[in-house]
Amino acid sequence: MYGQISKSAITYANSLIEADNNYEQILNDLRTVQNITSQSKEFNEVMLNPTISVSTKNEIIDEIFKNQINEKVINFLKILADKKRFSELNEIISAYSEKVDEINNIKRVEVISVVELSEEQKRQTVEKLQNRLQKNVVVQWTKNADIIGGLVIKIDDDIIDSSLKNKLEKLSKI
Repeated sequence: MYGQISKSAITYANSLIEADNNYEQILNDLRTVQNITSQSKEFNEVMLNPTISVSTKNEIIDEIFKNQINEKVINFLKILADKKRFSELNEIISAYSEKVDEINNIKRVEVISVVELSEEQKRQTVEKLQNRLQKNVVVQWTKNADIIGGLVIKIDDDIIDSSLKNKLEKLSKI
């Protein structure tokens, strides 16, 4: 399920889940934080610098985020700063997002095709995946000319490869 996410990141994400059941708002706030932190090398350097006091880090968190995100998320960021876990922020956000998907019975899937699929083909693909997985499926549609034809479907670490390229490679091994 959680790929390469650390146990501590999962623990922090679960704590945030338990703290507030307004999951979508918290997730939006976490993504806002992620966007800001990904654009500010200086902010990250300050948050990861062990010589800067926690109180100074808390002041910076307040200054940057006070009118942008929920108070619980601000307090959560302060906890990460205090526990020296700010470096795990992206992993925590990934774990939180996966947990919210799990709560909402959502499975994220990537479908790769050689050409853009018609709306009907997309609808049929989603329907088949939902029936197979017994979950609400959210699909990321990708085009890749290298597969020649057919589809490649990625579900977590599983790959269903019905591409013409894969079939030709199997034939060449005979």
